[in-house]
Amino acid sequence: MKTYKNYLIAAGILIVGILLGNLFSGGSSEASHNKDEHEYVQDPETKVWTCSMHPQIKMDKPGNCPLCGMELIPLDTTNDTSEKIASNEIVLTEEAIQLANIQTTVVVESAAMKEIRLLGKVKPDERRMYSQVSHIPGRIERLYVNFTGEKVYRGQKIVRIYSPDLISAQKELFEAIKSKDVFPQLYTASRSKLKLWKLSDAQIDAIEKSGNVQEQIDILSDHSGYVMKKNVELGDHIMTGGNLFEIANLNKVWVMFEAYESDIPWIHVNDMIEFTIQAIPGKKFKGKVTYVDPFVSASTRVAKVRVELNNPSNKLLPEMYASGIVKAKLSDMEDAIIIPKSAVLWTGKRAVVYVKMPHEKTISFVYREITMGQDMGDFYIVEEGLEAGEVVATNGVFRIDASAQLVGQKSMMNPEGGVVMTGHNHGGMDMGDDKKAENIDHSNMKNMDDSKMTEATDHSKMDDRITTSTTFKKQLGLVFDQYIDLKDALVGDDGKLAQKTAEEILGTIARVDMKLLTDPIAHNHWMTISTEIKNSSKSISETSDLEKQRGHFKHLSAHLSKGVKLFGVNQKVFEQFCPMADSNNGAYWLSLDEVITNPYMGSKMPTCGTTESTITE
Repeated sequence: MKTYKNYLIAAGILIVGILLGNLFSGGSSEASHNKDEHEYVQDPETKVWTCSMHPQIKMDKPGNCPLCGMELIPLDTTNDTSEKIASNEIVLTEEAIQLANIQTTVVVESAAMKEIRLLGKVKPDERRMYSQVSHIPGRIERLYVNFTGEKVYRGQKIVRIYSPDLISAQKELFEAIKSKDVFPQLYTASRSKLKLWKLSDAQIDAIEKSGNVQEQIDILSDHSGYVMKKNVELGDHIMTGGNLFEIANLNKVWVMFEAYESDIPWIHVNDMIEFTIQAIPGKKFKGKVTYVDPFVSASTRVAKVRVELNNPSNKLLPEMYASGIVKAKLSDMEDAIIIPKSAVLWTGKRAVVYVKMPHEKTISFVYREITMGQDMGDFYIVEEGLEAGEVVATNGVFRIDASAQLVGQKSMMNPEGGVVMTGHNHGGMDMGDDKKAENIDHSNMKNMDDSKMTEATDHSKMDDRITTSTTFKKQLGLVFDQYIDLKDALVGDDGKLAQKTAEEILGTIARVDMKLLTDPIAHNHWMTISTEIKNSSKSISETSDLEKQRGHFKHLSAHLSKGVKLFGVNQKVFEQFCPMADSNNGAYWLSLDEVITNPYMGSKMPTCGTTESTITE
């Protein structure tokens, strides 16, 4: 009986255990099932996914960005409602800011100052240039001064002449001497006649003392200086007032600088210019501006700026090259609003900046059109559109603009707003049939700088000529002319001359006015090309190592070639190639002469290379 009870108790425990096991097993399975089914939806931290480069992309699940292919990241929405974001703001995440290397600058008020680089030449002081004339008619019997450049002094014999008029005057003098006591006025008049012919008292006294008529007489120089031009030869007949020599006194000279019309408002009389003379290395000169030409040359678009300099040792000779810097100031602009040039996007008709909004937790920018004032070198004066204390983007501006285009906001190329198809339509401009458009690989855009991103998304052919203004062509032509000088310096293996020429290119390309390019595509191309030319020229100017210079020259030539093909320089240009340059990788260069003079091989192999193409005017 006792055994039977034990069996019943064991059976009851077993049944209760089975029931409890089924109960807990079924409940746990259902809970687990429900959790798996709703786990993704219920997680507030990962319910929205976005792209770090294109924050306007918002997806309900992870994956890749449909625009650039980057992996999507979770969007932090905990602060979405903490700040009011206007509909025209372009919101960027911290990741996008870092990847695009976006930097900002506070807009400030400052005196309008600018450092202007000027090129010029030494010229004779026009007030110290003289024409040495003959005051007596006659025939040249002897030349004491025989060549241009000879130095002469006041009172020095310069020519001897035979003059019948002088013979008659001497006879009159001798007759007057005989009646000197009776008619002293006649004697004085005869002597004065000879003095009017610029004979000195010593010469007249010598004639009286000799008692004989002299058939030939020496003409003395009225001025001291250097003979700039010789106008007579032995045996020439001259009239009274005939020009014998042009003489320049170089004890004081002018340095005539050339200022582009855009720089003229900055330069004033009494401004100080520091300059160097190429022929006198290591010495710095300083002088005040004494005159600014009121006329601009119709051909070169420059005005002359004059500095006067004492030159007692005559080391400064006419036509020597000078390179100067003037720290100029606009007198009527004490508190100008200024921003860095890198902050401005130019479309030809509009100047655009992106202003950072003053949010505490959200990083956003708004499109702003501004009115530009004077060019200050690395800065612009803003006439309208910005106030001191506002913050503008100065690096990565193209990335912000690209984001604005993608979300249909106002942008540089699309000022009215509206969604733009990436890679096929630029700012509402018809770029041709989309099916024929070149495909862009956006997956690498995060590694591209602004200029290359602009170049990658612009599908116009680099070989198609773009119509530009005559002024822009002339300014580009000046850059090209100095490029040819740089090429010739490398042909001659002259590293120091190449340095100086590259430095001159930097000054000239800085004066190329981008505002003249009103076509947006042309403007964007020139921004890329000019940046690369500046970088290469700067690298060449910083080293005298010929091999390093030639490496940078290859890069410079490639980008200048694009510029010449796009805009032209009013000259027939030959594109030439050397297969042995750059360690047998080959390199191109531009030339005005079809005859090969190789800048990469220099004196080693000056004729190595071929003419590959001709760029027409």
